[in-house]
Amino acid sequence: MDPWQNLVSRCSAWWQMHTPHALRACVYEVCKPLVPLLLCIAALVAVIVYALADNLHSFVSRIFIPQYHYPYAVPLAFIQVFLNLLALLALHGMGLIHLKPFSLRLGERLFVPAVCGSVQCILGIWAEAFSHSGLYPIIARFLPVVSLSLGHLFALSMPGSIHVSSLLTVLTVASVTVTGCKGLHVIEPLEYVYSPLNLVLHSLSLAWLAKVSQTERGHASTFDLYYTLTVTRTLLLGFLCVLHPDGPKAIMYGNWHSLLFLGYMLGMLLLGAVQLLFVDVTALYFSALPAAMLHATRGLVLPLFSLL
Repeated sequence: MDPWQNLVSRCSAWWQMHTPHALRACVYEVCKPLVPLLLCIAALVAVIVYALADNLHSFVSRIFIPQYHYPYAVPLAFIQVFLNLLALLALHGMGLIHLKPFSLRLGERLFVPAVCGSVQCILGIWAEAFSHSGLYPIIARFLPVVSLSLGHLFALSMPGSIHVSSLLTVLTVASVTVTGCKGLHVIEPLEYVYSPLNLVLHSLSLAWLAKVSQTERGHASTFDLYYTLTVTRTLLLGFLCVLHPDGPKAIMYGNWHSLLFLGYMLGMLLLGAVQLLFVDVTALYFSALPAAMLHATRGLVLPLFSLL
């Protein structure tokens, strides 16, 4: 049994043994109406924490990359994914989570989101280094709408109400319009290619992850799926680092004797790794749309707040 499930079952057994039936019934009656409210509060807290981490990650990246002239996206993406792999192995070693050995069958099923996620991770770091016009984050705001469309295409269990689709569309168009009216800076030619490519890859990755999780439910846990995905991404990015010319440059031009350089680099990579973990696990545990909303809420809402 999973350690968390074991802990919950022990607490539940202790509660049933040491409390009177009348007290338990009273507590259940009081807490039952509060469950939806508590879930909404938990979701709001998760979105706020993610938005703060996203804001801090962007701030640190825009200091670190230009200051130290270190725009090597492929090696940085590899280290970011590798940190997640180390974290999973550490949690498994401490007994907090249980991981099954790497499954080649699952690796094959998760190969497409692994490739899409790896490229999207590289594009995200590239955008922090070279995209200053604002086009990249504007296009990324369409992620929930595209994920919702792909969710219906992949036959995922997600909200199918016309009201949800309409609300997302109106919110996205309003946010993009407000930002567009303020104007954009000079747009790099590559942004016209990389911005829509990032949107397509990210939405496809989330929808595919949700589909695999929906199919494998009961056979593999969320952490087993994420572990297999992370191992596959690590191998892909490691192989790309060997082939890419940025690999040797990242080692040669790093200011490895500076604690400030190492601190900024570690902070940027840890924040990026946490964001990657949050979004992918949300897609695996819930669905593609909640993961897309978690990732895009900050970009969608902040321009609207500026009108107040």
